[in-house]
Parts: sequence; C-alpha cells; structure tokens
Amino acid sequence: MATEQDKTVTAVPAETIAAPAVAAADKPVDQQPVEQSAEQPGEKAAEAVAPLTPPVETPVVKLNARLADIVSQTGYSEMWGVQLSDIDHVPTKVVLQKFLRANNDDVAAAEKQLVSALEWRKKMQPASLVNKTFDKKKFNDLGFVTVHKAEDGKETIITWNIYGAVKDNKATFGNVEEFIKWRAAIMELSVQKLNLAAVTEAIPEGGEDPYQMIQVHDYLSVSFFRMDPAVKAASKETISVFSMAYPELLSNKYFVNVPAIMGWMFGAMKLFLSPATLRKFHPMTSGTTLATELKSIVSSLPKEYGGQGSSVKEGLTISLAEAKEKPEDKPKEVAAAEKAAETPVEETKPIETKPAVEETTLVDRTKPAEEVKPAEEPKSTEEVKAVEETKPATEEVKSA
Repeated sequence: MATEQDKTVTAVPAETIAAPAVAAADKPVDQQPVEQSAEQPGEKAAEAVAPLTPPVETPVVKLNARLADIVSQTGYSEMWGVQLSDIDHVPTKVVLQKFLRANNDDVAAAEKQLVSALEWRKKMQPASLVNKTFDKKKFNDLGFVTVHKAEDGKETIITWNIYGAVKDNKATFGNVEEFIKWRAAIMELSVQKLNLAAVTEAIPEGGEDPYQMIQVHDYLSVSFFRMDPAVKAASKETISVFSMAYPELLSNKYFVNVPAIMGWMFGAMKLFLSPATLRKFHPMTSGTTLATELKSIVSSLPKEYGGQGSSVKEGLTISLAEAKEKPEDKPKEVAAAEKAAETPVEETKPIETKPAVEETTLVDRTKPAEEVKPAEEPKSTEEVKAVEETKPATEEVKSA
C-alpha cells in the first residue's frame, strides 16, 4: 500500500519555473533565439497594393453622376434660377437634394422627375412669365406674394391664391394653359424671393430644409368647385404640373375658408403626392385660424388672416391690364351685329345730268373779245366834190 508520501506531488519552486526566462534574459542579444515571423514571403507587397475600399455612394452623389447626361438630354440647365453644374456648387446640390427628397432618395425616380421638370421649364419659360402682363378681368386680386421677418431674423415667404375673388369661372379657368401660366408666374415670383442661386449651405442630411415657402389657398365664398368642370380640370392640371415642377419648395400648404364640398380636391391630391407631402397640407374652415399656425409672424401677417399687418392685396403680384376683347371671344351673331352697326353708311349723291343739246350762246370767256372798229362817218357833198376835183390833177401827174 502506497504511503501518503508516495501520493504527494513534489511542488516545483517558483524560482525554478522562472529560471529559464531569467537565464534567457541574461544571454547576449546575438545569442537570443530569433522569433519566426508568421508572415509568408510576398504578403507585405500584396498588402501594399491591395485596393482601398471605395466610399459609399450617397443618393446625391449618384444623381450628380447622371447630371451631365440629364442636361445634355434635355438641352436645358436652369432650375429655379440656378444654373446646374455639379454638387461642388451648393445651389446645384440643393436642387438635387430637393428632387431626391420628393422621391424618398430613389435616384431613378428623382432623375425621371428632374428630366420632366427641365423639359417643362424649357418649353414654358416660367421665369419670363413674371414680367408678362395678364388679363385683369380674369386674374384680378387672385394672387399675391408677401415676405415676413420674424424676431429671430428668419424670413417667411407666403404665396397667396385668393380663389374667392374669381368673378367668372369660365373666364378664369376655361383656358387651362393660360391659367397654368398665371399660376406659374405667381410661383416664380415667390421662388425669386427664396434666391436659391445664392445659398451657401446644403440641406442638412436628415435635417429640416431651410429653403422653403408657405402657400395659402383662400376659398372664401367659393361654392361652385364641386360642380364646375372647368374649375376641376384646371385644379387637376395645376396639382399635376406643380408637384412635378416644384418639388419640396413648400414647407406647409394651408387651405383656408374651405367649404365642406372641397373634399374631392384633397382626394385628388392623393393621386399625385407622397404621404410626406400630404402631411404638409392643412385645411381650415376659417381664415383667421392661420394666425394661430404662424405665431412668429403675426405682427406682419395680413389682417384678413388674423394678423396685425396690412391687407394681403398690398403684397407683390403680377402685372395685370384690361385686355382688348377679340371678335372671336364673342358669339358670331353678336360680333356680326356689332360690326354692321360700326360700318358707316355712305351718303347718296344726286345724279348729275347733262343737257342733250349744248347751248351755242355760251361764250368762251377765256378768249379776249375781238376789237370792233367804229364805222366811218359818211362824207358831206362838198367833200365829195373836192375829191373829184383833185382826180384830174392826179391823173395828169401820172401821165407826165
């Protein structure tokens, strides 16, 4: 039987374990063992030439890479007063950011919309419409632009569309193309106030867009929108065109003095606008409620909308003038009757009749009258005798 001592494991002194390490440390450097490198020949060279990981392309970088082709395809490069170049140009980057935001950063969709917007601007030339004069009878008091400065110095630009001022639905909305031009002129006037060509900072990624305006649509006294097909057609076309050509330029859109029958219009908007855009829309039954939404600029907000400022009619607007009515603008029967009434009637002159036989007693007064010689007076008897007595003498002279 093994004793307890046989089972006991002899402990190794700590000094004995550390001894080899100490001994190794005491050896000269040239005698110390050289550690074998785990690297294989050529690994360092391969590491030196290994390609760097390319940076992740953001949506704005991808869209920027397509910009030159987009401009070439459309033959146009102006957007909201900005001449598009590349994202090193801050105004250009802001424009691309807006188109991307309108399409949830879908580069292909943003490119498609940008192409459409450039083609539309090339055809319509909306910036030049600001200087055009429109028909006062059709668009008087319908659109204004106001600029408001808050206490912190921030400017708020508001575009006002006063549809309650419409006097004649057919005249204002009947020509959809003309109405779109007028609306574009008002929009461009407000875009000019944004002055996007002068911005120096891009829109913060995921942050609030500082380059936007507010739009107000006033429907006070409007009760015909649901029934009038001309108004429906103009409204539908306006929503379609402006959502394409002016994405992400509105921070909020207020519909004030809205009658209940306007529900169809908000339903139509859902067909063209994204949910994010629709969240910016605020229908209100009263115009004065607007002041509660825009508290920072109440001091200059028009009084019609609960503010303390001057009337909205004192805002900026597009030139208007009385247009001369063209004949084709009137019914044919009316135009023909007016033309007949304006045509002067010629006076009837008496017919001149010449005498059948010319008068022979008329004297040509242009010729001088011939002189009439006075008749010789008869000679007396004595004178006759004297003459006769002289004849022989005369005859004698001749014979001599």
